[in-house]
Amino acid sequence: MNTDERYMQRCIELARLGMGSVSPNPMVGAVVVHRDRIIGEGWHRQFGQAHAEVNAITHVFEQHDNGEELLRASTLYVCLEPCAHFGKTPPCSDLIIRHNIPKVVIGCRDPFDAVDGKGIEKLRNAGVEVVQDVLKTECEALNKRFFTRICKQRPYIILKWAQTANGYFAPADKTQQWISGTEAKTLVHKWRSEEDAVLIGKNTALADNPQLTTRLWPGKNPIRIVIDRNLQLPATLHVFDNSADTIVFNALKTEHQDHLRYIEVEDFNHYLPQYIAYQLYLMDVQSVIIEGGAQTLNLFIKSGLWDEARMFVSPVSWQSGIPAPQINGQLTAQETIGQDLLQTFIPLVQ
Repeated sequence: MNTDERYMQRCIELARLGMGSVSPNPMVGAVVVHRDRIIGEGWHRQFGQAHAEVNAITHVFEQHDNGEELLRASTLYVCLEPCAHFGKTPPCSDLIIRHNIPKVVIGCRDPFDAVDGKGIEKLRNAGVEVVQDVLKTECEALNKRFFTRICKQRPYIILKWAQTANGYFAPADKTQQWISGTEAKTLVHKWRSEEDAVLIGKNTALADNPQLTTRLWPGKNPIRIVIDRNLQLPATLHVFDNSADTIVFNALKTEHQDHLRYIEVEDFNHYLPQYIAYQLYLMDVQSVIIEGGAQTLNLFIKSGLWDEARMFVSPVSWQSGIPAPQINGQLTAQETIGQDLLQTFIPLVQ
């Protein structure tokens, strides 16, 4: 790993600290380097607040009385192209130019229309030396949720389920029976804190009565999404307890009550997953975990609407049950979580 890559890796590490807090913005980290020494670093901490470059430059002034002088002889590393437009904050490219930072090293371009090369162009027009595509693959992977929303106009979709060693998803009578262990359950709560939303179908809501919160892990609760075509779910279920924002996709009404939003779908028989994905995109939902049940998971699988699948395989076998979903995917990782094997897949065709 060369010098530029080493500092870009630090940018990525910093960016991850914003996980679960900056959506629908990307995660971004930045470091300021003077004579091969980091003199300031920062990351985008919260949606609507200062960007990584601002925080890194601010950190320089907090740590050094001669900050302005140091910046004029420093290199700024940032994992995503600096913005060139006024959004909730001023353009970071203007800030870099104003402080006469002579060189900027960028991990990857920002595909958002208002940026997409414009930040780089503005820096170069001002005489700033720009180096691009350092750890590009890693930087793009860091913001796969943001890139999916911008480029595909839908959220990044994660499928999640547990199955027995011989491939069963749930008991045949659809009663609640845990397959994975307590360690896997805690990890799922961590995942929920990192994503914008979690989605289940009506049958899972009835059988499991899940809370779909992060009570086993510190962090924000995701938006809870339920598919209930004819609004048959009782109001006593946990998903209607007002502890988190909840969306119900249905065929009867559109209505908003406190933390509960009903969204009517005119045609449940055709393109339901696509409609849900696009509606969530319009609501700035950048990522969603599909947690079940089998029918709901298969609905998104058959539509080709998924980006990642996380499957817990238990050592336990059942004599019968509902078969687990089948995907056409590439295994990218596996690890042992308590008693379970966690396997992660991506689609064969991206």
